Amino acid sequence: MEVLTFVYFFYSFMAMYFLFLFLLIYIQNRTRVMEAPKSKVNPTLSIVIPCFNEQETIKDVIENLIHSDYGNLKKIIVVDDCSTDNSYKIIKECAKKYKEVMAVKTPKNTGRASGAKNYGAQFVKTDLIGFSDADSFPEKDAIDKMVGFFNDKKVGAVTSRVLVKNRDGFIQRLQAIEYKVIAFTRKLLGFVDGVYVTNGPLSIYPKKIFDEVGGFDEKNLTEDIEITWHIVSKGYAARMALSAKVYSVVPSNFKIWFRQRIRWNVGGLQTISKYKHTWFRYGMVGSFILPFFTLSWTLAIFGLGVLAYRVSRALIIQYLQTTYSVQAHTAIFTLQEINMAPSVLIFFGIATLIMSLSFTGLALLYSREQEFKRHGLMGVLIFMFVYLLFYPVILLTAIYKYLRGYNEW
Repeated sequence: MEVLTFVYFFYSFMAMYFLFLFLLIYIQNRTRVMEAPKSKVNPTLSIVIPCFNEQETIKDVIENLIHSDYGNLKKIIVVDDCSTDNSYKIIKECAKKYKEVMAVKTPKNTGRASGAKNYGAQFVKTDLIGFSDADSFPEKDAIDKMVGFFNDKKVGAVTSRVLVKNRDGFIQRLQAIEYKVIAFTRKLLGFVDGVYVTNGPLSIYPKKIFDEVGGFDEKNLTEDIEITWHIVSKGYAARMALSAKVYSVVPSNFKIWFRQRIRWNVGGLQTISKYKHTWFRYGMVGSFILPFFTLSWTLAIFGLGVLAYRVSRALIIQYLQTTYSVQAHTAIFTLQEINMAPSVLIFFGIATLIMSLSFTGLALLYSREQEFKRHGLMGVLIFMFVYLLFYPVILLTAIYKYLRGYNEW
């Protein structure tokens, strides 16, 4: 058997394995996908919002949280990381207007959200500590739908479902599909204790557990991934509340989007490097999260390699055949060359495609929104066959930058 054919079989098998895994997890837990347990004790909560040059949105973000349904939200601590615009002025005005709001400023610019988050955390005196972004807008009932998961004392982190707020451009609408698929996947992973990240737009932690792990790693570009792995490595569990919606502003052009994804992937590589000693140790971090994370990226790179080889090989062969046919004055293409015989390779490819489309459709079904138009079939197909092809390219670029010491926010 040709080596690349074997690689293709392995790649298809692993892709179908993960799709079947998610399908089985869904079937077993389909009645719990939108679960939102009621809190038994209604613990006190403070939300920390890091801010740097967010004068356009910060006031709306603060007022959005002020109107939260959760009655025990005691403090909204907005940390200005030495902005160069009017952000801090706006924050102080909000602090004068609302007693729940506390305006603080870092002594010097920390250069990343983790630094501002850790600085704001020192002012938190409540049972729970939460974090939101200066361009994210949780729905009124989002916090209330998250806090109940802490009824289980083993839960050390709860995260929300992030959806796209700005959908004017084509790339933003593709991200809207992507975010829905990511959220649905993360919810299913939660049923097997496999949540690997608690997102920045809205996540909540027991304050004592947050302090136990030492807060966020300020050297990591994806502090939300790192703290999740740290918490899980201590024996706690992370949960995802799919019914808790947060609308976040996403990149509006390719350059900003690409830079953001590079940061995400470099941060992921930093986290893998930091926790590489946990392979098959430290509970779910070593036995599932780290292997799953690593294998997913490996498959993405292999998939791109196989695709690039197949396409380039076909183009080269076609070019040589065409050149020879023109010179020899023979037919470039004949009907006899059409092969309608079924192939195992084709079968695996079609089966993987159908399952992928089905999973994407299921994710979108659980993410229907009345205020936005439904995603058309063409948009979904472009997302799957064009947008997702950039993932391996981004990952390869991130690996290159990581090896060169890239560490820019």
